[in-house]
Amino acid sequence: MSTLSEVDLDAQTVTKAYARWAPVYDLVFGAVFERGRHAAIAAAERIGGRVLEVGVGTGMSLPLYSKNCRLSGVDISEPMLRKAQERVIELGLTNVEGLWVMDAERLSFADDSFDVIVAQHVITTVPNPEAALDQLARVLKPGGEIILISRVGADAGLRRSLEHWFQPAARKLGWRSEFSFDRYSRWTTKTPGMFLIERRAVPPFGHFNLIRFGKNADNAYAPDAVRAAG
Repeated sequence: MSTLSEVDLDAQTVTKAYARWAPVYDLVFGAVFERGRHAAIAAAERIGGRVLEVGVGTGMSLPLYSKNCRLSGVDISEPMLRKAQERVIELGLTNVEGLWVMDAERLSFADDSFDVIVAQHVITTVPNPEAALDQLARVLKPGGEIILISRVGADAGLRRSLEHWFQPAARKLGWRSEFSFDRYSRWTTKTPGMFLIERRAVPPFGHFNLIRFGKNADNAYAPDAVRAAG
């Protein structure tokens, strides 16, 4: 049976929500998510090459990457993406190959297009998280990594109850307050060639994780050891 958190978002709700967030997003979330943003970029730069930012938003991350990384970005919100495009022009970010309005569940890139895919605070905001993860895996090159910053819900206790209580309000804001790590685990298990590399807590409040998935170079096996922390 589907839970509320599995069915409570649709593309129209998310698009409208982030159109409202666009004018104030940097002010509200810039400092709050700064450490997670730097952690994701550091992980991406260990691989380098072509990097796709899914849910690039207003482009806050783009100036932080090394010039050796060739960047592309997509977002479902045109108002957010306009601000990202302005940032690219103002800062002269010549390593940005392009920015496109695009749905994370329907990426138009060819298979095996990118060395790294970064998605910060995205997976819990899309109507079908597993469909979005499937798309990220499809456009990732073998040997590459998907790097997520994601809210991970509590399994039990007071925090779990509060997340459930807050979910109707969270929906209007364009995200889920409930999202268990088990959904990531189930997706990894059923997706050939994908495996978990790392999971660790990042600020703020310990409610968010940096999660890294790898794609087998030959899709023949997954490593026996997985490092999980946090």
